[in-house]
Amino acid sequence: MITTDVDVTKYDEMEEKVIEIRRVSKKTKGGNTIAFAVLAVVGNKNGRVGIGYGKAPDVAASITKAVEKAKKSMVNIKLNGPTISHDVMAKYGSAKVLLKPAPKGTGIIAGGAVRSVLELAGVKDISAKMIGASNKISNVRCTINALKKLKG
Repeated sequence: MITTDVDVTKYDEMEEKVIEIRRVSKKTKGGNTIAFAVLAVVGNKNGRVGIGYGKAPDVAASITKAVEKAKKSMVNIKLNGPTISHDVMAKYGSAKVLLKPAPKGTGIIAGGAVRSVLELAGVKDISAKMIGASNKISNVRCTINALKKLKG
């Protein structure tokens, strides 16, 4: 019997969350081609999170593509218990995000797309502020950039 030290369960516990589904169209010679674009976040609520963006002619296929891309782009986050260790600010395009640690029991004080990323990353107490863009894709990517900057 062969035993390994690899923890297989960490891949099974992934949670996925669809943040946005957009109907997009393209002008072609024969008329409009309609497709769907999906933004999804995947995380294990224990310091690993990833984002993915998928496009396909139907919603189910685009969700599948987005989730697969999110699983491939997973990053490790350095947490300090239920919160982060220090203030961090990041920029992506015109979007800026400010993340601040919060005392135990505060919860996640953040809006929309940023909240989803932080929940799936496993952060329980944090205060976040988006400055600039209201575009969900930019906000999510900016939040991931901020979480990558954490020193732990």
